[in-house]
Formats: sequence, structure tokens, C-alpha cells
Amino acid sequence: MSESTTYRNALPLDSMLLEYRLESVLGAGGFGMTYLGWDTHLEKHVAIKEYLPVELAVRALDGSVVPVTTEHEYNYKWGLERFIQEARTLAKFSHPHIVRVNRYFEANSTGYMVMDYERGESLNQMLKRAPRPEEAKLKSILMPLLEGLHAVHEAGFLHRDIKPSNIFLREAGGPVLLDFGAARHAIGGVTKSLTSVLTPGYAPLEQYATDGRQGPWSDLYAFAGVLYRAIVDENPPDAVSRLKGDTVPEKLAAARGWVSDAFLRAVEWALALDEKQRPQSVSEWRRALSGEAPVSARAPAAALTQVAPTQAAPVSPPAQPARTAGRAQAPAEPQPARPRRSLWRWVAVGIAAFVAVAVVNGWNKQREAKERAQQEAARLAAERDAAAGKEAERLAAEHREAERRKTERRAEDQREAMVRGTEKRLAELEAAMRAEEERLGAKVESRAAEGASVPPRRDRPTREREGRPGDLEEQELRKLRRTAEADFRSADANGDGYLTREEVRGRFPFVEREFQRVDADGDGRISGPEFFRMRRWQAQQRQQKRSDR
Repeated sequence: MSESTTYRNALPLDSMLLEYRLESVLGAGGFGMTYLGWDTHLEKHVAIKEYLPVELAVRALDGSVVPVTTEHEYNYKWGLERFIQEARTLAKFSHPHIVRVNRYFEANSTGYMVMDYERGESLNQMLKRAPRPEEAKLKSILMPLLEGLHAVHEAGFLHRDIKPSNIFLREAGGPVLLDFGAARHAIGGVTKSLTSVLTPGYAPLEQYATDGRQGPWSDLYAFAGVLYRAIVDENPPDAVSRLKGDTVPEKLAAARGWVSDAFLRAVEWALALDEKQRPQSVSEWRRALSGEAPVSARAPAAALTQVAPTQAAPVSPPAQPARTAGRAQAPAEPQPARPRRSLWRWVAVGIAAFVAVAVVNGWNKQREAKERAQQEAARLAAERDAAAGKEAERLAAEHREAERRKTERRAEDQREAMVRGTEKRLAELEAAMRAEEERLGAKVESRAAEGASVPPRRDRPTREREGRPGDLEEQELRKLRRTAEADFRSADANGDGYLTREEVRGRFPFVEREFQRVDADGDGRISGPEFFRMRRWQAQQRQQKRSDR
């Protein structure tokens, strides 16, 4: 799979499944999706397989997996139960050459297997990089895997999808058998369309029919196909096409001399079309591969002689009596009827296989058409959702902009109102001060009219204001008014034209300490005139002290 491959049915990358963060998609098949995940608890990479049979279910917009129709719901749930049961069983395996299932759980209305993530390369990649390895190299890969496969068979499981891409060569630790997504309990004879998994060239004839007699011999056929791929440097022919013309013995015979005869005979034995003629167990085949035991008599003799070393046929001396020659050919007399029965048998099997292939191909085409239709519908729905989302975002942006402008207008109105209020209060303060000055002037004049002595006016470098000592000059009064106004505005945090205890705290220690005295009207807050009178009083006190000195 290339890095640019887009998996439209996959969960979004960087999303979380429990404590696992999905980083990429390792691969996808007919039964599910495999992700590269990061375990945030243990801080290591894991492989996470998701149950998603494409012919039965689709990915919903919320990430859950749902059956395509209510008619598919039963088969989907049946498959989900088998998936969880399979994960539970595989989690019990602790074999160094079988990928370990560490955990399984249900989420998004489907199931997940968490497995060790292995670094290295598949056997398929190795064969492309270094084709036709030596027999010793093949045995070093094959024998450990057969031990793992034997453990699987002992537990009542079949792999049913052994091929070079499912054999992984780890950087450290030897080979490991991957992808048990096709594994199903062989006990009980349960057959469902969901379990139909077939890789041409590696699938035996019995796997083409739902009622085929499958067993360990079926996995051995696939394993022998893997060895054929390594020896011949090409994929084995499809089992159905071999009924018409079988080239397997001829291809294997071409490798004679480079690979041992015992090894070749064992490979052809496991590639027999008739499942009854193959080895029936891993241990039986392993002994034949290693040369510890000869190929069983169940193997067809004709095929084995094609792989056997070429030898000159024994020729009778010319003087041999005719009776001896007749006795030598006597065992061949009853044979003509057997090939005829075997031929008709294989013709029937071939017809059934061709029909099964046609049905499978038709079903695959129908499934692909349905999947394309579902993907197109999902794409259109996603486009509609995206368009609706963009429109909603646009409307939300317009609403936010309108609210922002309204808030700015409201704040501007409040600032203008505060300025007008401050100007009004200052005007009132100035009017009050003028009235106070006029009152004081009138009082002075009345005292003068009554004959009271008025102190003579004296000119000094710094003239004192007329009246009692401590009075402020007009220029000082205006400066004090401006300063008081600026201080009042800076302290009036809410702009309501009054100062509270909280607003003067820490800013004006005297006002804070003498709050009740400054609050002349006793309303619990200090107005602008009250604040100015306090400032004027403080200035007068300072002026008085200077005069006394």
C-alpha cells in the first residue's frame, strides 16, 4: 500500500480508541481495517484490527459501523460475535511464531483486536528483493511457522488465508504468521457466506465451495503454494485452472538439483488437488519436508514420478521369455477402469468448481457495485454535510460580526454617555464653586459695609488670595479642579459618576480612611463635588500651613 492511499472507510487519523491514538492505516480487506496505533499508557506502537465487513456494513458519519440494511443486521451481528470469540481464543495463544492478540474490545458498534506491531518485512517483499532463496533459508522460515500452525490447528482453528504477504519476517525474533481474519472454528461445520475467503493460487479446491471439506490439509495446500512461489519464482496456478491442465509437476521438476528431491516431493504432495491425497496434519507433512519420513502412499504415484530423478527404465534382455514379459506387465491389466472413474470424478469437481468461481465472481462484482454505490452515497452525504457546515460557519461568523459591532456601538454609546455625564457634573461643580465664591464675596462685602476692618491688600512675590489665610488663587483652583477631575475619572471604574469603597481602596488612602466624612450626603458613595471639596480642603490645609510658617 502506498503512503498516498486514501481509505475513505477508515476512522479519522489522530482519533482515540480508548487509550490508543490512531496514526495510520496499515491495510484494508473485505472483513476489516488494520490501523497503526500508539498506546498512550504503555507508550508503544500496536496494530489494531477493526471488524468492518464491506458487504454487510458501512461507516456512519459519527464513526460507528452499521449494517447496510436491516436484512444484513443478523449476519453482521453473527460475524461480530465470531470476531470477538476468535479474538478471545487467539488471545490465549502465546506462541513466538503467531502474532499475539493482547486485547479485544467493542466500540463504535463493532469489535477491535489489539495486537503486537512487528517491524520487518513480509515474505512477499523478501521474495521480490531476493528471489528463489536456498532450501536451507526456506526451511528456517517454514519450520517455525509450522509449529505455530500446528498450535492453531490443535485449538480447532484454521487460518485459511496463508500466503506470502501474511508471513512476516521480523527484524528480530524470526518469522511470524499474521492476519487470522479468515480464521473460524472448524468444529461444528458452521458455514456462512461471511467466512468465504479465497486467494487464487493459494486456496485449495474445497475452499471454493461453502460445503467443501476443509481441515488442516487446506492450510497445508496454501503453505505448499507459498513454497511453490519461492521455488518457481511465480504464483502457483489457480486450483480450478489446474483441472484443465496441471503445470505444477513440470514447474517443480525444473528446480530439481537446486532443491532436494525429498523437498520437492513433499511440496507436490501438499499441492494435490484431491484433499484426501494430501498430508492430513502438520506433523505428517513436516516429517516429509525434513526427509525424516517418505511421502505417504496417499499421494498420486503419477505425479511423484514426474518429480523423481530421471532414470533409465529397465530393459529386458532380448532373450527374455515372453512369459516373463507378460508377468512384468500383469499388474497393469486392471488399471484402465481407474483412470476413467478418476477422470469423471475430477470432471464433476471441475464443473462444480467453475460454477463456484462464477458464483463467487458474480457475488464479488455485485458486492463491489454495492460498495461503490455506498461510497458514492457517503461521498455525496459528506459533501452535503460539508456544504451545510460551511454555510453554518458563514452564518455564525456573520452573527458574531453583528454582535461585535453591536457591542462596540454599545460601548461607544456608554463612553459618550459617561463623557457627557462627566462634563455635566463638572459644569455643575464649576457652577457650585462660582456660587460659593460669590457667596463668600458677598459675605466680605457685607462685613465691609458693616464697618468691619478689612486687612489691607499687600503685594508680595507670591500674592495671597483675598479672604482668610489658606484660600486658593483662581489659577490654583483651576489646576486643582483639573487634577481632581482626572483622578476621579481614573478611579471611577464603572463610569457611573460615583466612587465606592472598592474603587478608592489602595488609590486614595485619605479618602479610604475618612470615607464617611468625605461622603457628605451619606449615600454610601462619593460624588464628584464631594471629591473636589475634599481635594480643595486638603489644598487649603497645605496653604494654611505654609502661611503659618
